[in-house]
Amino acid sequence: MAIIGEIIKRVINVNGIISKDPLPKDAQREVLIDMLKKAKYTAFGRKYNFSTILTETDPIKAFQRAVPIYDYDNIYAEWWHYLDEGHENITWPGGQRYFALSSGTTSSSKAIPVTDDMLDAIKKAGIQQILSLKNFGLPADFFEKNIMMLGSSTQLKERNGFLEGEISGISASNLPLWFRKFYKPGRKIAATKDWDERVRRIAKAARKWDIGSMTGIPSWSELLLKEIIRYHQVDTIHDIWPNLQVYSTGGVAFGPYRKSFEKLFARPMTYIDTYLASEGYLATQKRPDTNGMALIVDNGIFFEFVPFVEANMDEEGRVRQDAEVLTLEEIDEGTEYVLLISTVAGAWRYMIGDTVILTDKEHAEIMISGRTKHFLNVVGEQVSVHQMNNAIEKLQEQFDLQIEEFTVASIRRGEKHINKWYLGADRVYTSPQITEFLDAKLQANNKNYKVARHQALDGVEVNIIPVSYFHSWSEHYKKLGGQTKIPRVMIEEEFDKFEKYISTL
Repeated sequence: MAIIGEIIKRVINVNGIISKDPLPKDAQREVLIDMLKKAKYTAFGRKYNFSTILTETDPIKAFQRAVPIYDYDNIYAEWWHYLDEGHENITWPGGQRYFALSSGTTSSSKAIPVTDDMLDAIKKAGIQQILSLKNFGLPADFFEKNIMMLGSSTQLKERNGFLEGEISGISASNLPLWFRKFYKPGRKIAATKDWDERVRRIAKAARKWDIGSMTGIPSWSELLLKEIIRYHQVDTIHDIWPNLQVYSTGGVAFGPYRKSFEKLFARPMTYIDTYLASEGYLATQKRPDTNGMALIVDNGIFFEFVPFVEANMDEEGRVRQDAEVLTLEEIDEGTEYVLLISTVAGAWRYMIGDTVILTDKEHAEIMISGRTKHFLNVVGEQVSVHQMNNAIEKLQEQFDLQIEEFTVASIRRGEKHINKWYLGADRVYTSPQITEFLDAKLQANNKNYKVARHQALDGVEVNIIPVSYFHSWSEHYKKLGGQTKIPRVMIEEEFDKFEKYISTL
């Protein structure tokens, strides 16, 4: 009997009973008030009179009236550049040792401050995720197994007295001592800078580890699993890791990857969604049989929501200062919102760039629907990444294709535009039926797209290419592995570079 695992499972069950999820409304109010108190003597807190806001009857509304909405460019230009220069007490008390380099789909580099308070919040969120495992019916011996965390390199780069890296690398380099015995690939391999070399070293050592769960961006996790299978000349990953039961995904929607992932497994897996961004650990799936992730409402992040409608956005995809902004208790299920966060790293009313949909108000559960700047809307088609993912999943089922990556752009053809798609699949496939099917699905699910198709959007083109072309392009632009993601929507100029590159392969 797995005695240690049974003890751990019982402790998790007891803690789960004792520390029930708080009421989101109360937790969010307490989080904001605590942050305002702690930051009231910073330069930011003094400018926006946090001390006065704290005396108001409704400090949340007072905070929203006083503090403007920021995106990265604005908050860096006005505030965070002082941190980069070594100043302290700017938007959060003290300074910080780390900057998290943005690992999203935009080409511009962003350096997000990571404070000790944020590192503590990320660790606490990780514990919440572990506690929630009691809901998934896992056997006791699962809690004795190793955890494969496929993130970016833990070998951080020193610059101006700070350490820089992706948030997964920063987090892994600050793991608590008790967790390190479970953590794989271990500190030495995790510090390997070169992605291909790190994958080779993991594959070589894979048989030595008893992995029970794995976490990482789907595209790079899949590459790792395939390399381990190839290296050891086996049929599935369960020939190497027979006790692998859980895969925690994050960063992008898992739906389009599920079909290809399941061919790598010999038995059913438990899939758990997480939402770890460079700005913090925002949400995690706490229940089975749901696609929603529960916002972590009591842990150093205050959430706000802007209805994702044209009236609230400017021409550059940023939230207008006069936009309608709602709290968690004010939003509705099924509606798409732009997410704003205020955090213990000194981000205030910060537009993280993601759009979300509330899926369950009682449990404060959301799903990521897309990016504000990766939203296909050149001629009024208004197609979200969420709608694209759904259409791609249906296309895979219809044509028995594994589509592991895709990107699309609206490009000009004469006086009108077309939507041009590239799908990365397990085999090259040419059929006008694929174009017709994808077009029909998008029209059926999006009335704006349907209207555009009969006006300014003149046509649709679909090209199916080897998925390796996407990986080669990513590597060419120094975006291979870690937390990096293939952009689902490209502007025409970026798309043109992508086409020129893959034409050379």
